[in-house]
Formats: sequence, C-alpha cells, structure tokens
Amino acid sequence: MTKKQKKILARIIAAAVLTLILHFLPVTGLLRFILFLIPYIIIGYDILRKAFIGICKGQVLDENFLMAVATVGAFAIALVDGSGDFDEAVAVMLFYQTGELFQSYAVGKSRKSISDLMDIRPDHANILKDDGTAEEVDPDEVEVGTLICVDPGEKVPIDGIVEQGVSSVNTAALTGESVPRDIQAGDEIISGSVNMTGRLIIRTTKPAGESTAAKIIELVEESGAKKSRSEQFITRFARVYTPAVCASALALAVLPPLVRLIMGLSPMWTVWIYRALTFLVISCPCALVVSIPLGFFAGIGGASRSGILIKGANYLEALSKASVAVFDKTGTLTEGVFDVSGIHHGIMPDESLIRYAAHVESPSSHPISRSIQRAYGKMIDRSILTDISEIGGHGICATVDGTAVAAGNAKLMQRIGVKYCDCHSAGTIVHMAVGGEYAGHIVISDRVKPSSSDALKRLKAAGIQKTVMLTGDSDKTGKAVAQELGLDEVYTELLPADKVAQVEKLLSEKPAGTTLLFAGDGINDAPVLSRADIGVAMGAMGSDAAIEAADVVIMDDDPVKISLAVRIARKCMGIVKANIIFAIGVKLICLILGALGFANMWLAIFADVGVLILCVLNSIRALGAGKAV
Repeated sequence: MTKKQKKILARIIAAAVLTLILHFLPVTGLLRFILFLIPYIIIGYDILRKAFIGICKGQVLDENFLMAVATVGAFAIALVDGSGDFDEAVAVMLFYQTGELFQSYAVGKSRKSISDLMDIRPDHANILKDDGTAEEVDPDEVEVGTLICVDPGEKVPIDGIVEQGVSSVNTAALTGESVPRDIQAGDEIISGSVNMTGRLIIRTTKPAGESTAAKIIELVEESGAKKSRSEQFITRFARVYTPAVCASALALAVLPPLVRLIMGLSPMWTVWIYRALTFLVISCPCALVVSIPLGFFAGIGGASRSGILIKGANYLEALSKASVAVFDKTGTLTEGVFDVSGIHHGIMPDESLIRYAAHVESPSSHPISRSIQRAYGKMIDRSILTDISEIGGHGICATVDGTAVAAGNAKLMQRIGVKYCDCHSAGTIVHMAVGGEYAGHIVISDRVKPSSSDALKRLKAAGIQKTVMLTGDSDKTGKAVAQELGLDEVYTELLPADKVAQVEKLLSEKPAGTTLLFAGDGINDAPVLSRADIGVAMGAMGSDAAIEAADVVIMDDDPVKISLAVRIARKCMGIVKANIIFAIGVKLICLILGALGFANMWLAIFADVGVLILCVLNSIRALGAGKAV
C-alpha cells in the first residue's frame, strides 16, 4: 500500500470513528452540525476542493460535483428540518472515499504487474576494455558492435551475440516461463534476460533503444492509450448521462413541489430536494467509468505476466471475438530449425552440390539457407561469388567460381527453363541448377513444435471455429504438416502477396461480428499481420518487422500461448460485460426507487459506492486471467 493510500485509509478510519461517536453523542442543534463538520471535512475536503476547481474551470458535471452537491445538500436539509441526521451526509462521503481506496488499490495492483515488466531493462552496461577491465556506462551510450560483459546475476542490457562464455539465462521476465535456457558462444541473447551461472562476453547487435527489452516496455506503455469500443462507449455514455441525470434531479426537486402548489397542497420542498439529492448520489457513473478501463488494464497486465504482450484494449476486445485462426508454418507451428536430410538425383558428388548450394545461399539469412551452410560445414569464400540475384518466393541465382548456379523451388527452375525432378520426400526441396543444367535437389526437413498439436486443440476448445495454415513451402510438405496437426485448411506455395490475398478471402468468409487472427514470425509475414484483424507475432525469434506489425506478441514462441491469449481476452471481456450490465441494472432500479421516494441516502450509497467496489473487485480478477484459464 502506498503512502497516499495509507493516508486515505487513516482518514477513513478517523472519520468513521468520529461519526460513530457523534451518532450516539446527546447533542443537538447547531453544535451537532458543527461537530459533524469535523469528520465531514476530514474525509471530504479533497472532493470539495476538486469540485470547486472543476466549477472554476467549467468542468462541472463530474463525480466530485455530484458528491459535493449531494452531501452539502444533505447537511442543509438536516439542518433546516431539525432532524440532525448529519451522519447520512458524512457516510455518503465516507463510503465514496472507501470506493476510491479500492479503486486506487486495484489500479496499483494492475500497474505493479506492468512495473515489474519495466524492471527488465538494466540501468547500466559494462563495456569490455582492451586491458580486460569493464567500464560501467549508460546502455544508450553503447554503440552497435561493442563488446560488453555480463556477470552472473546481472541482466543483459542490450541484444547481441555471445562471443565467449557458457551460461544459463533466465527469460522469465520476457516469456513468463521460468525454465532456464542454456547459451554459449555464437548464440543470440536478448536484453532483459538474467545471466545465471557463467560470465558472458557479448557483441551488441542493436542500439539500446531498439533492443528487445526497450521494445517490450514501449509496447506495454502504449497499450493503455488504445481504447476498446467498450471503453469508448463508456466515455460517450458518461458525457450524455451525467448532464441528463443532473437535469432530471433538478426537475425532481422543483417540478413536483410546483405541481403541489398549483393543486393547493403543501409543496414539501424538503422531501423532494432530499429525493433529488438521493437521485444524484445514485446516478454517479463512477462504477462504469472506473471499472471498465480497469478491467482491460488488468487483463493486459495479467497477460503480460504470462509472456503475452497485447498492445491495447481494442486488440484485447477484438481477440475475444476471434473465430478463425490462420498460421504461418515455419517458426510458428514448426521449430524453424532446418536440417539437410537428403540429396537426390545429383549429377555430381554430394559434397560438390552442397558447396555450390552453400555459396549461392550465403547472402541469405533464411533458416533454409543457414541449414545448407551448416551442412557444408566449411568457411564460405565470398570472393568467388558474383552476379547475385535474389528472386522473392523463388530462390537465388549467382555465379560461383565462374559457374552459373541457381538454387530455389520448382518455380525458379520453371522460370530459368530447367527441367527438374520431383521429390517424393516430405520437406522443403531446394532444386539446384549448375551451368544451366539440373544438378539434383536437396531435401531439408523442419520439425513440428511439440506443443503445436496441443495448441490447436486448445484453440478449438476456446471457441475457434476454423484453423488454417498458409505457407510458401511445397504442397507435399505443407499438407503433411497440416495432416499431422489436424488443421482444417492448408494453402501452400504462397508468395507474401498470395498470403495477403488468401487472408482477405478468409476475412470475407468469416462469420459476421467475429475476427480473424494470423500468427507468424518472419519478415515476410509483416504484411499479413497488418492485414488480419489481429496479428500475433511469435516474438522471441521473430523479426522486428513482424513484432512491429503485430497487435499481440508471444514472447516465448510457444503456440499454446495463442490459445491462452484468446481465453484471457474472452474472460476479460466477460468481466467487462458483467460490470456494464450489473452497474447499469442496479443504477436504473435504484434511480426509479429514489425518484419514487423508496430509496434513502443509504441505498444511494450502495448504488454508487457499493456497485463501484463490486465492479472494481470483479475487474481485479482479470489480473489472474493467465493463471485461471
């Protein structure tokens, strides 16, 4: 509990004790009024000050104004009619402040889950100097390519490649998973990870401001600025609702007494003004205005604790309506770790074919290209490589040691007019043409992630009606993976533009009022991620472009987290809708009872503060959504 919250709690206790004592104290008249002003001012001075400032600024119709008018009016009525029921006015303010304390605590708890995430970026980096010593500097001052050292127990300040050292790193703050990850020289390491065992020497690959930790923090900080439709509805509702109830309260205070005067009856001003003040207290919309955004904020915070970054409440709401889930294959449903599993129909020794393939593929950073280079296992001599031409969705052509070489899919062979041999093996097929003639093909296999099948089953259980896979891989490989995982539909041999077109077609076919999510990790998935209703990037190994284009980022690349994100979103929206229905329903019933004289200030307190507390407590449940689903 913060100092401010402790101060409010102390004021609540002091005012409650004084009010209880004064209730039984045998004093009447003006002295009783003055004595009750003490607990009233203790508990309500800040509300009165805010109401006065709002009036001065022309921002009259807010909850502070309503509370000030209602309580001051209740004091005035009790003083005029001589009843001495000043404790009602103090109680209204007392319970209102109790509701504010609950709200403050709930928001603080939600913010803590976010602030814990903010601690992932350290405030310094240790630059390794020529003499082997380390100099502590601000991470923003470290240039790309600088050697930094991270000792056991320290956080990695900037993304980079491990140059020396063997260790285990804890990525729980990034992924929500506490299982350590072994790391050694040559491995990529991301900022925000905690080095656990051995000293690591890291060569930085990004500026501090563009590192993984910095981007995560930026995404979470920006998420609060993106309102959902539910939040926008509440904002619009409050703007119309507040002046409407103020006008209704004024009419309730004035019109019935005037009608009674015209009819020759006693106007009963005190009775009707009291009803109008009760009406004002009941009508305060703070339960809606506070609990709805809090529900979304708590949901985003709860998801982040599970390694799921949702960039805004609008995306959380859209995610809850998902009915179609579309996946890229490589790196999303499969591990993206390719190995050469065979060389077929070669007209030259396998070693020679692999040599040509490794050289022509060396300019590419694609996983398939890397797998061929690993299979070659020797240094690539870039000096013998000329006339490089990469053809998107087809492959690469180049001259290797004076010989024209082409490596790619069947489309590339057709494009350059080389007759090729089909392969009956499942996997990615890289056809090779050397010197204008077909030289054979290399079979590269990718492994399905162990959790992919479970992820798809959970998505179905979460209410997803259709699962689809889009891939640029061969028809045979794509269908083999789809059959293994039990996907509803699969589309193969797609270029990036083809994926966008296919997603647009699926968008036109999905049920009305629902959304389509697309999950991918590669730079070529960025256009599709942007086009889908909800783009989900597999963030740990995903490209920067994919993470920027996506609306949701899964930090540990586990496809099971996609189903968890959907379930969190649906639970959060259930909480929000329950709050809206409950708050509006109770308000309407109590407003009618108040106008007819069946509700006093105590019922008004429940209708206002009681509903607020119940809705806030309900919203807090969203914080634990990741654990509960």
